Amino acid sequence: MLVVHENRGLNPHIEDTARRLALDNFIAFAPDALFPLGGYPGDEGRARELFSKLDQVKTKEDFVAAFGFLKMIPEGNGKIGVVGFCYGGGIANHLATRLPDLNAAVSFYGGQPSDEDAAKIRASLLLHNAEKDARITAGWPKYETVLKAAGVKYQAFVYPGVQHGFNNDTTPRYDEAATKLAWQRTINFLDAHLRSRI
Repeated sequence: MLVVHENRGLNPHIEDTARRLALDNFIAFAPDALFPLGGYPGDEGRARELFSKLDQVKTKEDFVAAFGFLKMIPEGNGKIGVVGFCYGGGIANHLATRLPDLNAAVSFYGGQPSDEDAAKIRASLLLHNAEKDARITAGWPKYETVLKAAGVKYQAFVYPGVQHGFNNDTTPRYDEAATKLAWQRTINFLDAHLRSRI
């Protein structure tokens, strides 16, 4: 599993997310996009400032390379998934357009790709969105139309009454009930698409 952080780098919240995936017997790899600038600085405000200085084209290629790294791990079963949050949710959607051998992509309130790119998706998708997140939910009807036309297998959920970032338990937007439900759906989805079948 490739774990992609929000626009703050590899902070303790995302480290904990990777830890929980490992406890569920997934190989979890959580790269820090801020590594070229010294890595997560330990301060959320400073992390956001650094994030704006990243070369986003290169950063996307770094996540493509991270997928390639996971493909080579001998302990894996050859099936790779990605889960991302906010910025990382957009990266999860992006990787699904770029990597035809990606098996599963889970996006928590991530930006949608262009119609042209969305039509290239071959991975199964699980999309978690917040009702009170106009920027993301506004793009959903169009994205869904393209996914249906392209025959993409997807599940999409909108969590009522919650805001963008509801999964992050270090912010005031955190919603425990929505997070628990979204995480259980995520694990069930990953079990179905990434576990080897005998």
